[in-house]
Amino acid sequence: MRIDVVTIFPSYFTPLGESLIGRAITEGRLAVGIHDLRQWTDDPHRTVDDAPYGGGPGMLMTPVPWGRALDETLLLRPPPAAGSVLVIPTPSGRRFTQGDAENLVSTGHVVIACGRYEGIDARVAEHYRARAEATAGAEHPEAARLRVAEVSLCDAVLAGGEVAALAIIEAAARLLPGVLGNADSPREDSFGPVWDGLVEGPSYTRPEQWRGLTVPAVLRSGDHGAITRWRRAQAQARTRIMRPDLLRTAPGDDPGEPGAQAP
Repeated sequence: MRIDVVTIFPSYFTPLGESLIGRAITEGRLAVGIHDLRQWTDDPHRTVDDAPYGGGPGMLMTPVPWGRALDETLLLRPPPAAGSVLVIPTPSGRRFTQGDAENLVSTGHVVIACGRYEGIDARVAEHYRARAEATAGAEHPEAARLRVAEVSLCDAVLAGGEVAALAIIEAAARLLPGVLGNADSPREDSFGPVWDGLVEGPSYTRPEQWRGLTVPAVLRSGDHGAITRWRRAQAQARTRIMRPDLLRTAPGDDPGEPGAQAP
């Protein structure tokens, strides 16, 4: 899998060299390219922003360097990647999910456009979405199939897309074969198939007693059937409290079961 990131702050991505992601890069399971948007400017000041039409606070990233940058980085698609996904982190995008991370891995090539200031000129997403629609039905091998995803990391506004890009990279990269020490871990994570999309319940380890708090007796019982039922009930309870949006609420649905994610 290859991930290319376009940003005006390349050093922001230094942490990718650490921990599991750093090891995945070293072992060749993941290739990451970090590209400075300013290299696609042609004025002495390497300008990437301008005042927005219609007025308003702040500056907007101009489409000219973005078009040049994305045209080039989208061509870095490695074989046999099934096209590319252009990801644009933005507060106005739809919520990024575990399912999205899985889809990125199956595609094999991801380009992340990290906006700053008041965001990226809307014509950038519009242009590449139109290109994606034009190549969607193309069958000849030269056609570079493209998908565009405007996604939001959370219901809050960040200073730029870099934090979201780091989270997206980690969410996808940990699903690559061999990255995690235990291949079953993704199945048993929150949102995974073991929980049918629920969030995972609480977990405990030694010592049995800590500051007056005790590990639940069922987890010390050795009764694996009881433990499985307890964990399922805890996942449902925690999801109902913390993430009720994941539960089906339509009439006739079991409120303890997860609902479908928004497309």
